[in-house]
Amino acid sequence: MKRLWVLFMAAVVLFGNCGLVLANDKSKKDLQLSPQILSSALAHGPWPPSSISNSPIDPSNRVSGNSDAIAFGKQLFSSTALSGDNSTSCASCHSPDQAFTNDSTSESAKSLNHHELDRDTQTLVNVRFNRWFGWDGRNDNLWAQSIRPILHTSEMNLPIEKIRDVASAKDLANQYNALFGAPEPQSSEEILVNIGKALAAYQETLVTGKTPFDTFRDAAAKEDWVTVANYPKAAQRGLALFVGRGRCSFCHQGALFTNGEFHDAGVPYFIRSGVVDKGRHQGIIDLKESPFTLDGKYNDDPNKTGAWAVQKVTQLHSNFGIFRVPSLRNVAKTAPYMHNGSLKTLEDVVQHYNNIDMERLHADGEAVLKPLGLSKDEVSDLVAFLHSLSD
Repeated sequence: MKRLWVLFMAAVVLFGNCGLVLANDKSKKDLQLSPQILSSALAHGPWPPSSISNSPIDPSNRVSGNSDAIAFGKQLFSSTALSGDNSTSCASCHSPDQAFTNDSTSESAKSLNHHELDRDTQTLVNVRFNRWFGWDGRNDNLWAQSIRPILHTSEMNLPIEKIRDVASAKDLANQYNALFGAPEPQSSEEILVNIGKALAAYQETLVTGKTPFDTFRDAAAKEDWVTVANYPKAAQRGLALFVGRGRCSFCHQGALFTNGEFHDAGVPYFIRSGVVDKGRHQGIIDLKESPFTLDGKYNDDPNKTGAWAVQKVTQLHSNFGIFRVPSLRNVAKTAPYMHNGSLKTLEDVVQHYNNIDMERLHADGEAVLKPLGLSKDEVSDLVAFLHSLSD
């Protein structure tokens, strides 16, 4: 009797496994994606990157990965003490409730301290992976980028001589002193850099989770076709357009869905009548003039890893009016879109590229963009794919 029971259970396992194999084979046959599309999809992962760990992230920042610095940076992020009139914090524009950006189509987000802002607020999620920072790449490290809005007259507008008051504030002094020492012998610029490095340590922790696309991509890597088949059909068709006819992955590469560089997206140059946003062209000027680059004295890395980029960067005519390619992770949560926030929805973005004005594009730029010629259904499919990139 016992032997019959063992044989019965073996048969159950055998037929069960056969069923799984057959289901997997059937799911693969029903898949609408070619091997080439699947191969291209694999290049957009894995996520999160294996480089994420508790070790220091940025060698130029001596408090990178430091738990006390992260806690202090988080406190600073929400502190209005960093603004000249005590009314604005980093979180005012980079709201944790709005994917660390804001709805800059609203009237309140279009202005700060009674100044009109010309650029869309970029999300801070996954910012640790950037090579250049800001729409125009005016900074080559995260702590310098964290300093910029504190001093900018149209943003937080804190006079640099007031930064000592921040480090000495009752609710901040103990944390500052424990990390960087007493501020008294330090220059205002040194204190500013230290504040920026604590803010950077916190922002390095802002990493998105897995998305429906990642589940699909990882299943494809394991040849788990049943799980692959659960990825919505519209998103599958959108993926095929993204890596195929749409040529989106030319700029939106890899696990981050960005090459991190600068391109002309065909957005109008003019901010308003007579005023032009020069983009990367001005960004390079600002980068070269900054005392806070990886090539400067505030870099904590004795090897100055990465400093070659700012040393070698060259201003070209083609830099005019080009902007950094943003990551598409969590893109459904970060409306509006483009550097000036001119497109309110993902449908608007796809239609922008679908009907792009060839006359507007740089004559000496990359010959990549041309009208996509997508049907209404194809536009919907591409948007469905983009939605699958959010956690």
